[in-house]
Amino acid sequence: MRTLHKTAWTLALLLGLALLYLLFWPVPIQPRAWLPAADLGYVEPHAANTRLADLHKIDLHGEEGPEHVLTGPDGKLYIAVASGKILRMEPDGGKLQVYANTGGRVLGFDFDAAGRLIAADAMQGLLSIGPNGQVTLLTDRADAVPIRYANAVVVAKSGKIYFSDASTRFAPRDWGGTFEASVLDILEQAGTGRVLEYDPASKATRVVAQGLSFANGVALSTDERSLYVNETGQYRIWKVAITAQALDLASLAKTVGAQMQASTEATVLFDNLPGYPDNLMRGLDGRIWVGLVKPRNPKVDQLASKPWLRSLTLRLPRALWPIPKAYGHVFAFNEAGQVVVDLQDPSGRYPETTSVTETPDRLYVQSLHARELGWLPR
Repeated sequence: MRTLHKTAWTLALLLGLALLYLLFWPVPIQPRAWLPAADLGYVEPHAANTRLADLHKIDLHGEEGPEHVLTGPDGKLYIAVASGKILRMEPDGGKLQVYANTGGRVLGFDFDAAGRLIAADAMQGLLSIGPNGQVTLLTDRADAVPIRYANAVVVAKSGKIYFSDASTRFAPRDWGGTFEASVLDILEQAGTGRVLEYDPASKATRVVAQGLSFANGVALSTDERSLYVNETGQYRIWKVAITAQALDLASLAKTVGAQMQASTEATVLFDNLPGYPDNLMRGLDGRIWVGLVKPRNPKVDQLASKPWLRSLTLRLPRALWPIPKAYGHVFAFNEAGQVVVDLQDPSGRYPETTSVTETPDRLYVQSLHARELGWLPR
């Protein structure tokens, strides 16, 4: 009897400690309540299909995560991978070589008029990489606030560089990597993401827009008067004037219909998407490609109005976090806001599709964690 009594007290103590841990153990996020629109699922123009299922694969020779792919001035493919390297290869995958290594994690890049590769490195900031592979830091702060999560970048004909700082709260170098930091930022919903402009002539960095829940892909309009910007944590894509000055998109998003449409500086082009939008890539014939890196998760939407439950989630083993399942999905839209192509792979065999690089012959499908570069004939 005494042994049973002791065992019962031990179990009660362990349960009490577990409860205290779940309720009070410190977590890095300070979650805020928000109210997502009801998920419409895979309906037109995103009706479920399998058009992305039969990808051809290019071996990356042990590298992982072809997050961003672009055709360079020399006609070769440049690919940013998880190791910090930027690879270069022929369009058919031949002659693979390392072009540069930043020592961080490049998530987006573009080329300027001089042929320099301009990279958004999530660990370091905005970088310039010369033809010899030499890496130069352009900027790592804006308005005295460090750039903690440089994400996507595009170079305008004027030479000015526009890029996203996904989160001013969670730097990947401090929180275990880009994916881990993105989960923290999206769970918190503090809306600290920014869109920035760097002027190479003056070396000044200014804030174009702020208040984004994980600012991600950026692309320029044809007339280069506007930027398309993905707000990953709120399932939407904005159109923002490049002349905007520290525009608070979080406040603008709270305005109702007609008021927002009357805004000359920003408007929501796509809202309530069926997944988390990642990169934006200019394609051919006026198309802009976007990848939905993960589908929406009903559990995440249910936790939106319950900040304390989101805090509790982070006290659970990572295997129990509400990470959405794998689901391949990319689509293209035009500047009128119409979806013109939608490609999906419900099996998720090619993980975390981030966008598409379109050439006259092929569609190269970017990925956050794939060990090959997937492609389809165009």
